[in-house]
Parts: sequence; C-alpha cells; structure tokens
Amino acid sequence: MNTTEFLTLPSLIVPERAATVFEGLRTSFAELQERVNRLANGLADLGVGAGDRVAAIQVNCPEHIEIYFAAAKLDAIYVPLNFRIRANELEFMLDDCTPKVLLAGARYTDMVKSAGKNVQALVGLEHSDDSFVAYEELLAGASDEERFPEGDEDDTTIIMFTSGTTGVPKGVMLSHNSFSSYILSNVAPVDPDVDERNILTVPLYHIAGIQSMMAAVYGGRTIVIQRQFEPADWMRLVQEEKANRAMMVPTMLKMLLDHPDFGKYDLSSLDVITYGAAPMPLEVIKQAIQKLPGTRFINAFGQTETASTITMLPPEAHDITSGTPEEMEIKLKRLSSIGKPLDDVEIRIVDEDGNDVQQGEVGEIIARGQRLMKGYWNREDDTRETLRNGWLYTGDLGYFDDEDYIFLAGRAKDFIKRAGEMISPEEVEQVLQSHPAVDEVAIIGVPDVDWGERVMAVVVTRQGLEVAGEELIEYCHQRLASYKRPESVVFVSELPRNPMGKVVKRQLRESYGQPAEA
Repeated sequence: MNTTEFLTLPSLIVPERAATVFEGLRTSFAELQERVNRLANGLADLGVGAGDRVAAIQVNCPEHIEIYFAAAKLDAIYVPLNFRIRANELEFMLDDCTPKVLLAGARYTDMVKSAGKNVQALVGLEHSDDSFVAYEELLAGASDEERFPEGDEDDTTIIMFTSGTTGVPKGVMLSHNSFSSYILSNVAPVDPDVDERNILTVPLYHIAGIQSMMAAVYGGRTIVIQRQFEPADWMRLVQEEKANRAMMVPTMLKMLLDHPDFGKYDLSSLDVITYGAAPMPLEVIKQAIQKLPGTRFINAFGQTETASTITMLPPEAHDITSGTPEEMEIKLKRLSSIGKPLDDVEIRIVDEDGNDVQQGEVGEIIARGQRLMKGYWNREDDTRETLRNGWLYTGDLGYFDDEDYIFLAGRAKDFIKRAGEMISPEEVEQVLQSHPAVDEVAIIGVPDVDWGERVMAVVVTRQGLEVAGEELIEYCHQRLASYKRPESVVFVSELPRNPMGKVVKRQLRESYGQPAEA
C-alpha cells in the first residue's frame, strides 16, 4: 500500500476532524490534504520528480507531515534531518543524499546556506530572503489539484539517517511497504465514531516519530504536536487536549515522573503510552505504572533499519499487581523484556556464525519480514554486512526466556569481554540502577593488558545523595557473579545521550579509556 493513502482515507471519511493541533492552530484533515496537494505541485514547479530527495530540517511542526506526504505524492524521497546536528554533519548528510530541495526553519538559515550550496532550491519554513523561497508563498502560488503517485509500494519513500552513536551516520532506505506492513496489521483504520488524540513529542526525524505520525494519520487521530519535549508543557497539552495516546522514550517518562508539578495536572485521559527507542529502567516503568494507574503501557522495540516495531510487550504484561505471588514475580521480571515478536515478523537469536543459540544464551537478534529497510544509501558494503540472506542483523544482543520473551543484553559493540567471559552491560546497569543513591548509570569496558577488558561504571547520583565507589562495587558483588562487578567507578553530572535518550557509550569510552580508581 502506498502511504499517501493513509491521508486520503481520513480526508474523505472525517474531513472536518482536526488532523493537527500546533500552538493553538488547528488544521482539519481536509485542509491538510489541500495543503499537501499545493505543496506537491509547488515542489514539482521547483523541479522535484520521482526519486528526487526532498530534505527538511526543523523542530517538530505540522509542515513535516505536509512535506512527507507531498514528496510521496511525487514519488520523491523524504529526508528528515536531525535538527540538533552541526554544520559539518549537515554538510556530510547533504553531500550524501544530494537533495533537490531543502526546507529549513529560520534558526538554520546560515548553516543551510553554507552546507547546502549544491541544493537546487532552498525553502524557508518561517522566512524568506534572496536564497530562500517562503513556504507559505510556495503553497499559495501552487495548484490544489491532486497528484497521484505512480511508483511501486517497494519504492523508497524515506531516507532516514541513523543517530551515529557508533560512528558516521548512514542513510537507511525505507519503502512504503516498510511502514504499511506494520500499520495495516496493528492500527485500526479511521472510524467516524472513534475520535482520539495523539500527543507527538518524539522528533519527526526519528523512526519513532515518523511511525507515530503515520499511525495517527491512518487512524484518523488528531495529532497534538509539541516542538520539543518539555515536561510541564507536555502535561498541559495532555490536560487541555485530553490526549489519549503518547509515544515516549524512557528519559521523557522519567522527567515527567520526577517533575515537581506532576501531581498538579489531570492526565487521566491517557489511555495508552507506548515507550521505546532506548532501554527502559525497571524502576522507572514500575513508578509510571503506579503513578498513572488508568494508563496502559506498551513497550515497542524496533530500530531505524526495521522501519517500525518488531517486538512488543503488551499492556497485560504490565499488570504487576494481580495474580499469585509466583505469577507477579514472573511478570515483574518480564517487565524488563521487549516482549515477543509480532505475528508477521520472524526473530532469531544467533551466534557469530549465524547459528541459533540455546534458550537463555546471549546472541545477536536478527529479524526477517516485510518491513525491513532496503539497504543503506550509497553503502553497499554496509548493506551486505547488515542484510544477510534475507535476515537483518540488528546489532542488538539478547536472549529468549522459557516462554520466548526476549531480553536485551546490550549492543554487540558494547559487550564486554573480560578474560574470555562475556559480560552484558545492561545486566550490570539494572543492578546498579536499583541502588537508592544511583540515578543513572552506564557500564563500559576499558582496555586492560591482563584481562582484555575491565568493567567500569559511569554513575550519576541522585540529587542530594552521595555514595562511595567501593559501596557500589560491593553492591554488585552481592548480586552478580564476581567477574561481572565493576572494578572502577567514575562519577559524572550527566551521561552523554543522543536526542532519543540512548547513552552514547562511544563518548564514554573516549573519555575514560583507562581504568579509574573507585
């Protein structure tokens, strides 16, 4: 299915329903469809055609939705760019994907002029000058005649750059089918009798944001857009718009729960919070379940290369207050898992030779299904390394329990090998996270001549609390095999994270490349 149909359906079935709410401006599905048509014709006037790239850099706003669907109507390829990148990173991405048109917010004017010298046309989303065509003027001067895509559902519709936590970003090529295969199987289509509101605060240059947007449009849900996450404003929007659904990353949820005004807002309209994009600390999700008793939680696991969710821990698995003591203990343990594969996805866990590992044994998670990426843009070698015989090698390590729930064990590049023993950073992090003085922690391996690698803990303590490194090492020693405990502890004010909340361990290894004293 071509993703342009996601918008066509609600524009016909619920044309007057608000499609987006953004800083007081409400736009109906009929109005959104008209603006998309005008933008598609405006982009065509600028020379955009099938296969051309249309890039955009701006914080969350309705224009992202318009740009995506307009590009798709032209069989062009949408390239959302990280609005936090620096000039050299932007130049690299533009040189890599060579967009014909680049649309940008006002704050990026100078950077775009410098980095986008080879872009055929620049469009200012909030401004215009000698270099930039004004976005609204482009729409006003274009026809509202509908354009219909002619391409195949397997054609690339988005190039999305990876976060680059382990090196140079790579452009992931995702097709229409990469998204429709998930949404048609897991999202109820638009219904005139069902009126839901979806608050969207994860960035729209990230796969979680794009998936949330497409699911909401297909479902005919009103999308309440927040430029960038800010907890008090998020709670205000939920209260005022009576939002039913939200997608969050663990750091966002933690910031909400820790906010001093958390109890002052009415969040009772929240029916479902889906979380993912980074590991969820057990203590955070337990606290969320307690403080938001009327909300159902879903852990959705996927990555850019899988276009959307491939495993899920459903709401019923988050019910940790009912059942026998034995059942509650099992559910509490499985709260740390990423659930089970979705029905239309195959998951295996394999060793370095590609052979299935035994139950409970750690290996690399690999996936097969319709929604996988087509490959990396301009990177055939990387594509062959990641896509092998129809299977996508995710780079995530994990294991199956006795009922096929999957538990993550870290990234393959982050796994620590000490004297031949393999150590999962996530296992050690979960233990330290349970210490009352620890707010955040990252476990890394540091080089060692005798042991290959030693385990180091990089710790952020809770405000107003202190703890000695020796105490944390002993705390782990009592709960883990001796070789897994940290041998050194470094205290920092904060952990380096990418915009989706994942700790950038590469930076930690660069900063603390040698063992430190506890």
